[in-house]
Amino acid sequence: MHKRRGFTLIELLVVIAIIALLLAILMPALQRVKKQAKGVVCQSNLRQIGLGANFYAEEYDRFVPRGASGTRAWYQFFMPFLSQKPIDNDYRSVDIYRCPSYPDKEQTVCYVVNGWDFKDREDMVGTEILEPSRITGCTRPADTIYLADNEDGLWRHIIRKQGDPGDTRCDVWSPNHLYPSEGDRRVAQARHRDGCNLLYLDWHVDWLAAEDMNVDLWRFKK
Repeated sequence: MHKRRGFTLIELLVVIAIIALLLAILMPALQRVKKQAKGVVCQSNLRQIGLGANFYAEEYDRFVPRGASGTRAWYQFFMPFLSQKPIDNDYRSVDIYRCPSYPDKEQTVCYVVNGWDFKDREDMVGTEILEPSRITGCTRPADTIYLADNEDGLWRHIIRKQGDPGDTRCDVWSPNHLYPSEGDRRVAQARHRDGCNLLYLDWHVDWLAAEDMNVDLWRFKK
């Protein structure tokens, strides 16, 4: 009769060590793939918002919302033109406005709109604009940002439903809102890789490195 032979302790430890080594090699790659997938979802959301913005513009003589106008913010204007609808004015059912990489999962509006106006091409400071603007007044739509990933922080109100405070901080209208500013920055510095996703006024979506972000990209008349 043959004696049955099992694993020795040394063999078992070697197998465990090999598995641990493989996990150590694979985990960073899996994390990168997961981050890339979230970036793809974010860009898809921005494209859907772009479709809603385009439908809105066609309905309202080519005008699009900018900063908070009265008691309504840009994301409220687009709600009727999106495939997802709020339930009882609760935005938690509208995933389109969410970036999956935004740290606070309670936040339902993860993007900020171009609410920036300039008196001329030499003006590098600008002011906040609250009224809608006609798209045809933009000289280079493909090079003009309309929406961007929003920076997170304790200053950012959590918007869950209509009427929640925080819509006045959902626009960009100051150099302090851009990288490399720290305290007041509203455009995410490193939401996706070392930059953020953007929706431009010709409704295409792209990624931009934080170091390439500048005031001119927000200027309607270049």
